[in-house]
Amino acid sequence: MDLYIDPIATTSRAVLAACLELDLPVNVRPVSLMKGEHHQAPLATLNPNRLVPVLDDGGFVLTESSAILRYLARRAGSPLYPVDLQAAARVDERIAWFESNFYRDFGYQYVYPQLMPHHARASDEATRATIEWGRAASLRWLAVLDAHLLAGEGGWLVGGQLSIADFHGASILSLADLVGADLSPFARVRAWLDRMDTLASWRQACEAYRAFARSRPGRATVALQAAGAAT
Repeated sequence: MDLYIDPIATTSRAVLAACLELDLPVNVRPVSLMKGEHHQAPLATLNPNRLVPVLDDGGFVLTESSAILRYLARRAGSPLYPVDLQAAARVDERIAWFESNFYRDFGYQYVYPQLMPHHARASDEATRATIEWGRAASLRWLAVLDAHLLAGEGGWLVGGQLSIADFHGASILSLADLVGADLSPFARVRAWLDRMDTLASWRQACEAYRAFARSRPGRATVALQAAGAAT
């Protein structure tokens, strides 16, 4: 299997970590988004969306990180994606929550507009308003994650055991490193990320990203936790 990823990119790290955890024989094919390699062959040919990650399993080409995570876990026969119908549905629910709710506001409205010029809006005022919207919404989602989704025994997202939802969700939440976002008011969230760091697969998958985050000369200017904000 060939896995096309940018090792710095958010959801690429989730898939790489799962491959390492599952000990799957995967050939990692690095694609640098910063160098525009996703607009070149072979990636642009394999995925007309020109996005990573992409999995090529003997000619079966699969895109979208959550679909790849499910496929890899099923292929390996791993409990990271349970066979039980309701347990699998709960994993799907958590993944969908991060994709549809948290990533939208935390990634695309709070983090990315502060760091990437192509995510800026038509005016500085509109960009500032977007970031503030994303900041406030992210705090609401973090409160839900802390008080409800991580409230069960075991400290994982589903059923007290590690699943592909943890890799997926943690890759998105780790964007906090790029903007110095303070997650300490959310004790269960912070503990969950610390628990992820006990996994050798996760640490290895995040090596390039963390080096990149440390190399950044500055930080974002909009703090996540506003003074006096309730959680």
